[in-house]
Amino acid sequence: MKIEEFDYELPASLIAQYPSPKRGGTSLMILHRETGRIEHRVFQDITESINSEDLLVMNNTRVLPARLIGKKESGGKVEMLLIPPWNGTNGEWKALIRGSAKLKRKARIQFEQGLEGEVGEVKDGKGKVSFSDRGEVADVLRKIGHIPLPPYIKRDDEPLDRERYQTVFAEQDGSIAAPTAGLHFTHETLRLLAERGVRTAMITLHVGIGTFAPIKSSDVENHTMEAEWVEISEETARKIKDTKARAGRVIAVGTTTTRALESFADGQGGVVPGKGMTSLFVYPPYCFRVIDALITNFHLPKSTLIMLVSAFAGKDFVIKAYQEAIRKKYQFYSYGDAMLIL
Repeated sequence: MKIEEFDYELPASLIAQYPSPKRGGTSLMILHRETGRIEHRVFQDITESINSEDLLVMNNTRVLPARLIGKKESGGKVEMLLIPPWNGTNGEWKALIRGSAKLKRKARIQFEQGLEGEVGEVKDGKGKVSFSDRGEVADVLRKIGHIPLPPYIKRDDEPLDRERYQTVFAEQDGSIAAPTAGLHFTHETLRLLAERGVRTAMITLHVGIGTFAPIKSSDVENHTMEAEWVEISEETARKIKDTKARAGRVIAVGTTTTRALESFADGQGGVVPGKGMTSLFVYPPYCFRVIDALITNFHLPKSTLIMLVSAFAGKDFVIKAYQEAIRKKYQFYSYGDAMLIL
C-alpha cells in the first residue's frame, strides 16, 4: 500500500491555530459506516449518539511542558523537546534538539531556575540529556517548560495552552502531545453522559514521537512505529468485558486509546490488564478486535493517524469525508473539530 493513497490537499486557513473560544464549542462530523451517511452536528450533540449500554474509554495522560529553551556555555541558544523516561527514572531523558549542530558530548546547557543539563550522544537532532540532581525534573518543567505545540501551529505557546492543550480528565504525567480527541470533552458533557447511564473508563498511553513521526517510506508496510508506554487497569478491563457481555459498544476517545486497547486485546473482544510498551501500527486492512466506535480529530495527510482512521472506517469513505469537511470549512488537526465514527 502506497503512502500517496492517504494524501489530500488542505488549505492552510483550515489548520486551527487556536482552540475554540469555549471548550467543546467545536463542530462534529458523524460517519455511519454501514450506510455511508455523513452528518454535520456540533460536539455537544455527541450525547445523542452514545447509549446507556456503551462504554467511553479515554486516555488520561497529561502533557508535560516538555519544551525547554536554554543556552550553551558559549551563549548560543538551544531548544529541546524532552521525551519523558516512562520507566520512572529521573536521570537521563531522550530529547529532540534544535541548535545541536555544534553540540559536543558532555556539553552543558543552562536553563532557567538553575536547571542544568549535560548532553550525551547527539545525532541527527536527537540526543540524550541528563540533569543535575534537583529533585523531580517534571516539577521544574511545570515552572519553566513550554507547552510542546505541534509544528503546524505557527505561534509560540501562550498561557491559555496550559489549560486548553490538556484534557479535563488528564491525570498521569508523561506525554509530549495531547490526545486531541479528548480536548472536546467538558465536565458538563461528561456529566450529561453519566446521567444517560454511559460509563467511562481510563487507559494511559503516553504520547511520544511515535504517534506523529512522519512515514519516510513510500510503502506503508515498511514503516515502524516508535514504542510508547501503555497502562490498562483491571477495572478498565472488567468494564470492557461487561460492556461486551451486554452488547454495548466500546467507544474509543482517540487514536491513542484505540492503539492501547488493540495492543492489549485478549482475542475475545476484551483486553488483558497490564502495562508495557506498544509499537502497534494500525493501517488497512487491520481487523479491530476491541473497539466498536471511534471519536477522533481530522489528521494530517500521509500520517499514521489517518491510516488508523482509514482502517476503521474505510479509506475511500474517510477521504470522501475529509473532502466534505474541507468544503464545509471544518477546522483541522489538534485544535480543530471532531469526528465520530459509528
